Amino acid sequence: MKGSADSKFRAELIGMIPKLRAFARGLCGSRDLADDLAQETLAKAWAARASYTEGTNFRAWLFRILRNHFYTLSGVARRFVPLDPDVAAHVQITPPTQGDGLMLADMQRGLATLPPEQREALLLLGSGLQWDEIAEVMGCPLGTVKSRITRGRTSLKRFMDGPPEPPAL
Repeated sequence: MKGSADSKFRAELIGMIPKLRAFARGLCGSRDLADDLAQETLAKAWAARASYTEGTNFRAWLFRILRNHFYTLSGVARRFVPLDPDVAAHVQITPPTQGDGLMLADMQRGLATLPPEQREALLLLGSGLQWDEIAEVMGCPLGTVKSRITRGRTSLKRFMDGPPEPPAL
């Protein structure tokens, strides 16, 4: 019986990989770090599979593992020296030529301007979680999640629309 439970757990884990990667990418902004976060989440979930209570919210459980791991890493990262701005100025970057790529880059920059709680709530919503699941993952009341999402959407829309046009003379 344990073998079939492990097989079912494994199948559910595999099905969540794209959503975990997307949420991680939104949190950290780096494809490589997002892949590492998702992989570590899968390893932690597999190691803790005996503690998972079947019938509870599997997606929320996984997203909470990923979120906690991200914030643990963020706390460690604060102790390191950031990249030297003079070095960063000499690194050449080629911007994408496709319009969609530009829109995605603008969206990522806009998300980065949001307070962490609003950004996290929007990313969880975009990952397919329901509002009550987001409240469970974030450990806060449903009303708080609703206001964070509403405020985050408003701020993101304002960022994406750009500054208002000056009046014509």
